[in-house]
This record gives sequence, structure tokens and C-alpha cells, in this order.
Amino acid sequence: MAQISQAPFARSTDRPPEDAATDRVEVLCIDMNGIPRGKWVPAEQLDKVMEGQVRLPLSTQSLDIWGEDNDALTGLSQSIGDPDRVCHADERTLTPLPWAKGHQVLTTLHDLNGTPSFMDPRAMLAAVVERFRRHGWTPVVAIELEFYLLDAEARHALEPRPPAPLCPGGDPRGQQLYELETMDAVAPVLDTIRAFARAQNIPADTLIAEFGPGQFEVNLWHRPDALAAADDALYFKRLVAQAARHHGLASTFMAKPYTDQAGSGMHLHVSVLDEDGNNIFDRDNGAGHLDAAIGGVMHSLLDGQAIFAPHGNSYRRFQPDSFAPIECNWGRDHRGAAVRVPEWQGAAARLEHRVAGADANPYLVATALLGGILHGLEQRIAPPPAIEDEAHARQRSEHLTHDWLTALERFAASPAMADIFGTAYRDLYARIKRHEARELMARVTDVDRQTYLSRL
Repeated sequence: MAQISQAPFARSTDRPPEDAATDRVEVLCIDMNGIPRGKWVPAEQLDKVMEGQVRLPLSTQSLDIWGEDNDALTGLSQSIGDPDRVCHADERTLTPLPWAKGHQVLTTLHDLNGTPSFMDPRAMLAAVVERFRRHGWTPVVAIELEFYLLDAEARHALEPRPPAPLCPGGDPRGQQLYELETMDAVAPVLDTIRAFARAQNIPADTLIAEFGPGQFEVNLWHRPDALAAADDALYFKRLVAQAARHHGLASTFMAKPYTDQAGSGMHLHVSVLDEDGNNIFDRDNGAGHLDAAIGGVMHSLLDGQAIFAPHGNSYRRFQPDSFAPIECNWGRDHRGAAVRVPEWQGAAARLEHRVAGADANPYLVATALLGGILHGLEQRIAPPPAIEDEAHARQRSEHLTHDWLTALERFAASPAMADIFGTAYRDLYARIKRHEARELMARVTDVDRQTYLSRL
């Protein structure tokens, strides 16, 4: 994992042609939910974008899942005049839009005094990477993403259904894991996904059919740059939606779109390099860094579950016998564990974090995970026994919670999360997500009526 160069996947920094007056630059700012928000700017004003002359309201990054600013909760919108902040573009992320005439670029929101906003997900990830750098360490991150392709009309009707080619006779074909015929059936859209990824230098590697009908997984190559790895995931989500639309389909990274089908996860593989480029997780070096990193991740796992599972639907994914973890445990090459260690010797030694759903914000997930690893490395935290160890067979791991509010209360009270994200952001995130949870809990659903209306 640690030996592959980042160079083949450097972003294109080619600027739009000077005469491209009808082109656009999409200026993206990432909100709390990992949703890109921003502006379209004419291509001839690219210099304005790169020089930090584009602004967005501070409240852009405190919006809830419905796009409401909830000023009474945050105090960041109308009560203070809904002030602007500056979008600092990261030129490394400037990339063409293969589905449109233009380019896109990611930005970090900064206060007017030049400091990154305390709410900016990219800034928080950059800050935790900087903490690694002070030790002479570089995190290496790779992200795997699962998603569903859907019939577009069914998605608009809020009744998800697989694409027609995967429903012979009108019914889904059932489980399709690694089934090549499934991939052949939707090959045009999968080919477009890969073509869009190549056009944007997104390091998409293996693409496979997953369990659910219309569910697929992509492996993004690892990066010795955690921010770039999260950028890859964000851009990949965008291009999947556009590729599906190009073929009259839809897509979703919702954690659990079907009651009776597999959920979609986001798995992060992490190793750490020293200043000489050696993987410090290699157990052959005798330093015990991998054990300490696992200890740190396990120590902060429950505190961070509200980041890894940020929505009400996220908690429906944690089901027994589903390959989604339900306990706080780790194991060597064990896909049922919350933390899997695929390799523990050599340059590819790494841990795989399997708790986050595909619906989570990749920047916040990476920040929470790396913050836990760093804490373990600094404090030399010993991990609990691996789940295949005899000692573990005599004890039971603590369960991940199935309750959103419970996860939020633990997050809100966590000193570890305050250290990683800052107290102000920890508290803001908890307030907004509590608001979302209470709003959804108050709604009477069709399931309520089907279950109770004629019986009670």
C-alpha cells in the first residue's frame, strides 16, 4: 500500500482556454453533510476564483440535511447578518467536467482574517494531517465506496428500484456478488463512470458488483495525502451521479436504500509513513505502532459513531450477518470486524476502518479516524484482543449503538471528539444533528400507519 506513487493521479492544472467565454467553473464548498455547495463562475474569471475573490455565507457549512440554516440553533445566519466568508481554492483540485463544458475546483472556507473556518471539513482534515507531520509522519489513505444504481423514475417517486436490465421479468435478480453478468447488463454506465474518473484523474481501481441488486463498489487507490483521498471520494460521488444521469438512470450513496438488501459502506484503509518513507505499521520493525493505532481507533470508535453514521437511515445498516459491523472489535483479515487488519507485515501493513456508511462526509470520517490513530500512537494505547484470539472468545465486545440520539449524546460529551474537531464544531454538529433526529422522530410514517392504524 505504501509503495505506490501518488504521481500518476496528480490533478490536471490545465486552465480553461482564454476564449471559453461560455464555459463555467464550479466553485465547490463542502458542507457538514458532505454536500457540495457553491457557485458557477464564468471561465474567464478563473483568476478571480484562484485569487480568493469568491465568497459564500458563513452559514453555508452549518446547513442541515434539508438545507435550512437554523439560525436559532447556530447563531450563524440572520442573527449576525449572514456574513460572507472567503473561498480559498485548492488549485490541485481543478479538474475538467467530462459531463459539461467547464471545470470544478474545491475550496476551503476562510474567515476574513485569513484563518480557516472552524466549520470547514477540508480544513479540519488538513489540521489533523499537520499534527501527524509534526511527528515526521504521513498518513496514507485509500477509500472504498459502495453505491446503488437505480431506475431514475423510481427514485423520483421515492420508491427505489434497480435498473430495468437487472430486473428480468420485472423482479430483481437477487444477490449479485462478483457476478460479471450483472456488470455486463449495465456496462455502458459503468464504462462511463470509469471514463469520467479517468478524465478527472480520479484514481479508481477495481469496480465490482456487490450484494444488492444494482449495488457496486469501487476501490480508490491510496494516497500519501489524506486530503486528496477525501477529495477523490467527493469527486467520485459527483461523477457517479452524472454518469447515471447520462444513461437515464439514478444513483444513491444512501446507507440503506432497501429494507431487505445490503447497505452501502465507506471503508478507509490507512497506513503511516515515516520521514524515510517506511511504513511504521510494519510489525517487523518491532515498534508496536500498528497495535497502538488500533488501540486509538478502538478507544474513540463509539465517541465518533455520530460522524461515521451521520443520518437516521445510517443506523439501519448495522444489521447482524450483513458484513456491516455491530460490535466495537478488530480482527486480522476479518470482514465482520469494525476494524480489519488485512496486512500486518511489510510495506502494505495497514488497518481498514469498516464502520462508516457511504452516506458519511469523507472529510469528517477521515478526520475522526486519523485523530483516533494519532491519539493511540501518542498515548501508546494497547488494543483489546483481536476477535479471533482465545481471550476474546471469553468476552463480548461493546456494541455499536443502533440509536442515533445515543450516538449524538456520546459524541457531544466526548473530550476526544473536542480534541479532534474543536469544541465549537463538536457542539455545533451535535446541535444540528439532534435537531434533525428530533424532526424525523416526530414524523408519522407509512410504516407506523401500516403497523398500528388498523390494530390499535
